[in-house]
Amino acid sequence: MINFLSIEKEKHKIGIILAPVLSFLSYMLPLDLSTNAKLTLSIMVFCGVFWFLEVLPLGITAVLGVSLAVVFGITSAKEAFVSLGHPVILLFIGSFLIARAMTKYGLDKRIALNLLSKDFFLQSPFRILLGFTLISFFLSMWISNTATTAMLLPLAIGIIYLFQKEGIKDAKNFGIYLLLALAYTASIGGTATLVGTPTNLVGIGFLKEVGYEIDFLKWSLIVFPVSISMFLFLLIYIKFHTKKFNFDYTKIKQIVNLEKEKLPKISKGEINTLIVFSITVFFWILPGIINILGNKQLYKFLKAHLPEGIVAILGAILLFLLKSERGKPTLDTSDLKNIDWDTVLLFGGGIALGKLIVKSGLASYIGNSVASLVPSDMAFLFIFSIILSMVFLTEISSNTATTITFVPIIIGALQSMNIDVFFPVIGVIVSASFAFMLPIATPPNAIIYSSRLIKISKMVKLGLILNIVGAFIVSLWIFILMNN
Repeated sequence: MINFLSIEKEKHKIGIILAPVLSFLSYMLPLDLSTNAKLTLSIMVFCGVFWFLEVLPLGITAVLGVSLAVVFGITSAKEAFVSLGHPVILLFIGSFLIARAMTKYGLDKRIALNLLSKDFFLQSPFRILLGFTLISFFLSMWISNTATTAMLLPLAIGIIYLFQKEGIKDAKNFGIYLLLALAYTASIGGTATLVGTPTNLVGIGFLKEVGYEIDFLKWSLIVFPVSISMFLFLLIYIKFHTKKFNFDYTKIKQIVNLEKEKLPKISKGEINTLIVFSITVFFWILPGIINILGNKQLYKFLKAHLPEGIVAILGAILLFLLKSERGKPTLDTSDLKNIDWDTVLLFGGGIALGKLIVKSGLASYIGNSVASLVPSDMAFLFIFSIILSMVFLTEISSNTATTITFVPIIIGALQSMNIDVFFPVIGVIVSASFAFMLPIATPPNAIIYSSRLIKISKMVKLGLILNIVGAFIVSLWIFILMNN
């Protein structure tokens, strides 16, 4: 019997040996590729092993891959690292800092408890679950789905333990579905806005490289129907499994109100954060509204002078200027340490590697190879296949790293088949967040699994159905958009 725990402990050593071996073997394959394309393939294999086995932090692996490209003469250092100055990097940093302010001052927790304390959400088990998932979905649109899940987990566990203490029948079973729904909706909600998850920003970076611009509002208008459809299916599925559960309403209200009473008086830091967040979101969606109203000239002006990245970074700078309690700034230099710099490096290095895949001709070669295997009248089946593959690939590797590796190749395949890449690539990007089967698939999955209240078999069973349904929903919606 395979000892998976032992493999997990030794994966660092395995990766260090396996990466160069597979990299060399991939270079020696008898493929009709240029030397640069072969070198690019071997570097991507090397990085893929390091990403999969987490030999190094993901961002450091991306930077290593770009550095190797310079060492082997595939590109110059100046050209290789220009992506670290990509405008989306500013959007990353700015949105991370605004999210940091929300968690630092407890604005996210205040929003959650104020919503959960409403009588409507305390009248039935399903309504409690609805309250938690609505909060998880909404907050994950704006802040890290990891932070959202970590914040809501203690409150959810408190309610589960109360049920068990009172001897309520099926309390443990209800708790399992509550925690799973909490994690899953955090992942689903993260797809609904550009800043909801790093994967979205990585994906639009590749779309920009092939000439497609997408603003904040346009992304949400395209993706929100997919997110809400998946959210509604999850609710229906969970309701079916929890419909026989009953509890005492007054006891649940007590635990929620007790948590709410622990909240301090709203602080100046929270007010500053709320103001800056509101202003930032307004300017994120304003160009899209202007575009819908038909004022193309004003839309172009706003996109040129107030792109999303500049708006995000200006909003973050404002938080360093606005004073909170005792005259201290709302954010200070210590908050810079809490930025997810690994993701920033992963994005910059990943975009550079993606460019190399395209420039070397590797993407075109793989794309033509794939296209030759797919009949031209089976476009929907092909799109569904790549979306379903993306869902299952992200079960065992970082969704951001998987997106970086495969999106350029998928773009090449679609171009070879004369299929407009815009909507299919958006579908692939979204599907990278729809991995629900394994604890390692997403940080929310890992967080709720760490509670030790959920067996992996339960997560796999429920997640498998959601994976397949999610891939179908994404594919269907994308295919509808492509044909309208």
